[in-house]
Amino acid sequence: MCEMCNREHPDAFPADVPLVVTTRGGLPENQHRGRISIVSVDRGEELEAYGDTKAPVFIRSTGKPMQAIEPLLGGAAEAFGWEDRHLAMLAASHRGHPEQIAALEDMLAKSGVPEDAYAFRASEPINARARDEWARGGGVPRKIYHTCAGKHLGMLAWCKLMGWPLEGYERPEHPAQQRIVRRVREWLGASEAETVVGRDGCGVPVAAVPLWRAALGYGRLACPDAAPDRKAAAAAARVTAAMNRHPELVEGPGRLASLLLADPNVVAKSGAQGLFTFGLRKERIGVAIHLSDGSEASWGPVVISLLERLGGVSETTMASLRDRFPRAFVNDAGAVAGTREAVF
Repeated sequence: MCEMCNREHPDAFPADVPLVVTTRGGLPENQHRGRISIVSVDRGEELEAYGDTKAPVFIRSTGKPMQAIEPLLGGAAEAFGWEDRHLAMLAASHRGHPEQIAALEDMLAKSGVPEDAYAFRASEPINARARDEWARGGGVPRKIYHTCAGKHLGMLAWCKLMGWPLEGYERPEHPAQQRIVRRVREWLGASEAETVVGRDGCGVPVAAVPLWRAALGYGRLACPDAAPDRKAAAAAARVTAAMNRHPELVEGPGRLASLLLADPNVVAKSGAQGLFTFGLRKERIGVAIHLSDGSEASWGPVVISLLERLGGVSETTMASLRDRFPRAFVNDAGAVAGTREAVF
C-alpha cells in the first residue's frame, strides 16, 4: 500500500475471517474472506459473529425494502393502483426479464411518471438471455432496464403525489431522500453517529451502518412486529409479502434471493459489493453476510451452511439451493474439478 493511501485510510478495512475455501485436485486454490452477523430480533443483539461485525457496510440494494416504506406511507400504491407485483418491483434488483419489464411499464403508465425522469442513464438488460432476446428484437437502451428502476419509480411517483419536484429527486438535499435516509436509519436502529451516507451506484443516497445492524434490519423485515414504528412495520410487511408472492420479480430465476423468497419463512435480498441479507420469520433472526472482495461467488455455500445450522427453510428450498450451488464444481469438459467448502 502506498504511503498516501495508508495515511488517508488507516486501518480502513474491517477484520474479516475465512468463510469459503475453493479446492482443486485436493489443494486449496482460493480463500474467500468476509464477515457474518446473526442477530436476535427480540433481544436486539448478536447471537453469533464472524469477523468485525461492528464495522460499517454500505447496505446497497439490500436497503430497497426499507426505502419503499416512505413512498407506501405516503399513499403511492393506492394513488396509482399498484398491486402486489408492483410492490415487489419497489424492492427489486431486476435483471431485465420480460415479466419484470412488463410490471415496470405498467407502473409507469399508472403513475404517469415519464421514463425520462429517471436520474440514471439508459442501459440494457443485465441478464444474458434477456439481453440476447432484446438484441435480436432490435432493442435500444432504455432507463427502465436499469436494475434499480423499480425503487426509483417508487420515489418518483411519491414525489409526484407530494407535489415535490421530480428533477433532483435523487439528491441528498431533496425532501424525499432526507425522509428516506432517516426512515432507513430508524429501521436499522442506527444512530446518526454510527451512520455514514454515501452515493449508491444508481445515484441516490445509501447508508453505511455496522454490519450487525443490517442483520437486525432484516430480522425486522421478517418480523415487523418487532419494529418500533407500527405504521412503518405495516408498510414493510406489505413489501415483504409481495416479495414472497413474486420472488422471481425481485431478482430473477436462479438468483439466490429469489430462491429463498420462494420459501414463506424467508425475507432475502442481495446487495452490490458482496452483501447478502436474510431474515427468518419463525426463528426471529436476521443475518447479514459481507464478502470482503465484493463478489457474490461464495454467497451460496455460506447461506447453505448457515441454514443447515439455523434451520428455517423447507427441504424443497434446501434442495433448490444445493442444486443451484453444488459443493462440487465442474470444468468446461463437464468433469468435477474441485469443491467450494464453507469453513467458518
